[in-house]
Amino acid sequence: MDLKTKYMGLELKNPVAASASPLTQDLDSAKKLEDAGVSALVVHSLFEEQLSHESGELDHYLSAGTDSFAEATSYFPAQEDFKLGPVEYLDHIANLKKSLEIPVIGSLNGVSKGGWVNYAKNIQDAGADALELNVYYVPTDPMMDAAKVEDMYVETLKAVKANVTIPVAIKIGPFFTAMANMAKKLDEAGADGLVLFNRFYQPDFDLDKLEVVPNLLLSSKYEMRLPLRWIAILFDKVKASLAATRGIQDAEDVIKLMMAGGDVAMIASEFLRNGPGKATEIINGMTAWMEAKEYESVTQMKGSMSQKSVGEPAAFERANYMKTLQSYKAVK
Repeated sequence: MDLKTKYMGLELKNPVAASASPLTQDLDSAKKLEDAGVSALVVHSLFEEQLSHESGELDHYLSAGTDSFAEATSYFPAQEDFKLGPVEYLDHIANLKKSLEIPVIGSLNGVSKGGWVNYAKNIQDAGADALELNVYYVPTDPMMDAAKVEDMYVETLKAVKANVTIPVAIKIGPFFTAMANMAKKLDEAGADGLVLFNRFYQPDFDLDKLEVVPNLLLSSKYEMRLPLRWIAILFDKVKASLAATRGIQDAEDVIKLMMAGGDVAMIASEFLRNGPGKATEIINGMTAWMEAKEYESVTQMKGSMSQKSVGEPAAFERANYMKTLQSYKAVK
């Protein structure tokens, strides 16, 4: 079976890639992922806050309100809480490139277009084959309209693209009024890949300490339906490669994403639950399914169940919504 796929122009031996996680922070676990068969890996994110404490733009987005609420400054982790600082991050990428044969994709996590975007060039110079720009921003200002939010994403992407020659993917959340139009804007702004979708983590309350506390839950299988749906909608409507992340757990999930039109499946939670060896199981499962269904390659199945041939996708989605509601059978 020919499992090869292309992602942002990179030739990958299969569509199973490791997305950013604690596993890619460590050289030994990264090597185990490669040995298990993953075709590429995304290094954990370096945050804008680690690079731009002095940035006026960053202060505008993140520090407003600290005069009124002194505890607001404690929301951000101290530099020593990060395993790798900016210099160590570059060394880590260089070491990964020396030790691995698969593509290594750096990751920057930010929200503004300040001076921190220049660091993208350093990641390129360290040897990264591509860069993933992870934009994590929750607009809470009632005076900030949708157009301003969208412009922030586009301008940040353009600023990063202006600093590097390697491919750049942008990882975004699904919460846009017109997701298809937003994807088109990012595509036209030069995105080489769209990673769908970022998970917006919800904090919890500690009722004993009366504090807001982090509450990280690994993704569950049903979450895959969101990127599956949007990849099927966007296939052949944008030039950028399409990557899926969230809830991918087995060979069937990866196959569904390829049929929707995806180029690569980014996996983290399942590797954290079951170890890097899970990649081998997924790849073997794909091969067995393709043999049973007489598929010769991933390319042959790619986009075969997308909405490319649907004249009016909005009407299709509406009809599917009604059909889904009518299909439920209550327990008697």
